[in-house]
Amino acid sequence: METTNGSLNRKLRMALCGGGQGSFIGRVHATAAVLDNRAALVAGALSSNQEKAKASAPAYDISEERAYGSYEEMVEKEMKLPEGERIDFVSVATPNHTHFPIAKCALEAGINVICDKPMTFDFAQAEEMVAAVEKSGAVFAVSHNYTGYPLVRQAREMILSGELGEIQAIRSNYIQGWLRTKLEDSDQKQAAWRTDPSKSGAAGAFGDIGTHAYNLGRYMTGLFPEEVSCHLKSMVEGRALDDYGHAVIRMENGGLMTVTASQISHGRENDLFIEVDGTKKALQWRQENPNEMIVRENGQPHKIFTRDPNAPFMTPLAASSCRLPSGHPEAFFEAFANVYRFAYDAMVLRAEGKDFEKKDTIYPNVYDGAEGMYFIQQCVASSKENGAWLPMKYEKARR
Repeated sequence: METTNGSLNRKLRMALCGGGQGSFIGRVHATAAVLDNRAALVAGALSSNQEKAKASAPAYDISEERAYGSYEEMVEKEMKLPEGERIDFVSVATPNHTHFPIAKCALEAGINVICDKPMTFDFAQAEEMVAAVEKSGAVFAVSHNYTGYPLVRQAREMILSGELGEIQAIRSNYIQGWLRTKLEDSDQKQAAWRTDPSKSGAAGAFGDIGTHAYNLGRYMTGLFPEEVSCHLKSMVEGRALDDYGHAVIRMENGGLMTVTASQISHGRENDLFIEVDGTKKALQWRQENPNEMIVRENGQPHKIFTRDPNAPFMTPLAASSCRLPSGHPEAFFEAFANVYRFAYDAMVLRAEGKDFEKKDTIYPNVYDGAEGMYFIQQCVASSKENGAWLPMKYEKARR
């Protein structure tokens, strides 16, 4: 008989940090988390403003007694509840500078965490986070949600199997235009904190979306980086952080990866796209058209792979990452939910007292989060040195 979360036979209990009125990503987390009916949102600290936190709770059906004014209060009071009532995991959907203290507080209480990206404010915090996760034994996922798209997972397995041959070039780009004007001066919430170094960290566009492009290239190919040369710039006068940047990365196998991130390109909405060149074949995938992937080979017709869980060309992982038959588009929410879905498998094993994979996970984990922070640190440092080549190999990186 099929049950919720297998032998656990119940929904996982979720708490949300962030997601208060005016939030974008908090609502995405809340929606993705419950898409497969494996979790229920039961508690939250929805804002750093206590009044706003309480006022936001009804929109999530969080009861008044579990709508907390701070993450500290939430963790303290939840841990005093009977084991059969307290939360199983916390989703962190707050500005960058608050990720670390919230996640660390949860980890020290033994609570599983799903954290937004970039994982921490800086690389030093990321290293502390890795240590905290390893000490706690908790499940820790990072919402690099683009790894959840079925055709991204299809591409990864095709590449790792050698179907494309040796990978020699990767071009990963994330192009937006919403910060073409100095939107932060109009008190627009999303722009205000993303362009503020005290909240966003050392990078702007490169921290916000460049990390996604870098992670996508790493995830698809499994190639390890060696060195990076980067140029970051603020194109909008008076902006404190970069809104455009370009990095060249020398990979361990001798190949090259380029990462371009822009938030000032007119008319571009959320255009994350990647091209991978191998010695046998090349492929291309675009987030704004995520249910198709193009594979090219000289002298052969171009092939368009469509998301089809019933097709024999789909790998088992890619097929299992689908929820609908072909022709029924799946996109952002479903991909985001795949991060949760596969993290839930680990949470269930942990709840049952069983071993679970911690490093070579299907979902992005704390090591991916730390590598992303190292990427930001080295790109910012390289740019300050006029594009100097700097080390880029993170010692705990996974393939």
